Amino acid sequence: MNLPDMKQARLRTDKKVEYKDAQNIKSDKFKNKKYYLRTYGCQMNVHDSEEIKGILENLGFKETEELERADIVVLNTCAIRENAHDKVFGFLGRLKHLKKENPNLIICIGGCMPQEEVIATTLKEKYPFVNIVFGTHNIDELASMILEEDKHQQIEVYSIEGDVYEHMDYVRDSKITAWVNIMYGCDKFCTYCIVPFTRGKQRSRKMPEIIKEVEDLKKKGYLEITLLGQNVNAYGKDLEEGYDFATLLEEVAKTDIPRIRFVTSHPWDFTDEMIDVIAKYPNIMPYIHLPLQSGSSKILKLMGRRYTKEEYITLYNKIKEKIKGVSITTDIIVGFPNETDEDFAETLEVVNTCKFDGAFTFIYSPREGTPAAKIKDSIPLEVKEHRLHELNELINAYSLMHNKEYIGKTEEVLVLGPSEKGQNKVYGYTKTMKLVNIDDAQDDIGKLIPVQITDAKSFSLDGKKAIFVQN
Repeated sequence: MNLPDMKQARLRTDKKVEYKDAQNIKSDKFKNKKYYLRTYGCQMNVHDSEEIKGILENLGFKETEELERADIVVLNTCAIRENAHDKVFGFLGRLKHLKKENPNLIICIGGCMPQEEVIATTLKEKYPFVNIVFGTHNIDELASMILEEDKHQQIEVYSIEGDVYEHMDYVRDSKITAWVNIMYGCDKFCTYCIVPFTRGKQRSRKMPEIIKEVEDLKKKGYLEITLLGQNVNAYGKDLEEGYDFATLLEEVAKTDIPRIRFVTSHPWDFTDEMIDVIAKYPNIMPYIHLPLQSGSSKILKLMGRRYTKEEYITLYNKIKEKIKGVSITTDIIVGFPNETDEDFAETLEVVNTCKFDGAFTFIYSPREGTPAAKIKDSIPLEVKEHRLHELNELINAYSLMHNKEYIGKTEEVLVLGPSEKGQNKVYGYTKTMKLVNIDDAQDDIGKLIPVQITDAKSFSLDGKKAIFVQN
């Protein structure tokens, strides 16, 4: 990134990956002050926000959900799709008015968006009322930036990856489930994806630190952890220690924490050893999110995905065969440049072959700075929308089909909180990541309970507390 004219811009060009204790700055300067934090994007952004909360609360701030009461506002942004940008810029318009009413309000923009040079420039030129701009590589320095804040715009976005910090003070959103970051960045460089440019190259945490974090969470009473990374099953490839994700997954399972999940996987790195470990340990949940993106080998090559349709189906079948009762969901993009009707038909063919439990589906959105953005897009929007509708109809039909198979069964469910479906209902998830709305179990929040499934919809199950768990 090259923004030499930015006021107080300090762009780091010699940052190296290190493993050290993060020096959390603590202060009472902002005691009784309020912070408002809004998060956009993926699970990684959500976990980053837990770190941001820890930083702000170490400085003395207390969280508020009322924007008008805030003394500092932090937007943790996403860069995956254009509409994510639009939402942030729209919200900045609202903050501009608040700033006029409260000139002392500190406004901070962080996350993936500022890592794009064009966005950092836009923030400087068109949004001078924003006080602090920081990126994904220097969240750890937010405290010092706030303490130095003198109502002049600070833009500090590093062009090279930041350190791998340990022992951060997270303020976790849940006391039941927790994210455990195992790595940062990604080396895959899929042609449509901005992540390697915003989050940088892959940097794995060392395994002993991860195990220690899981053990600490278990001692605190957490029942479920999710190992988190842009491509978790590439874990360890950047280290010289000789261990990989299968090794890590087995060591985490040996902690005996009740439930283990992981996201997100890349089919290219999904090994037989991983499958064997998942099948071996009952506390590794039989749920895998395995992005397909397209069912056309031609389009997969244009996407830089490194596998063919046939290779994906072979992997899918192997997982289904070896892991008892596994549930598999996926991601699919429609309307990628040069996708023909025949290519889309191949995607539908793969869906009909795999019969996924669910899918996140998207219309292709070009991201400036990615190779795919340079490919001429000649597909009309109405064609893309029709394809998305047809795909979703098929996905939803298979999702309902799978969910109906649960009716009458008794499943172990981790109860997480009150349900939106009624005052006397709570919600939780099965081992296979099925959402269940449960009658009259308000006293069981934070517990693993047996639930008899009574009804099924495309996106959720209904149930009632049972006496035993069916094997």
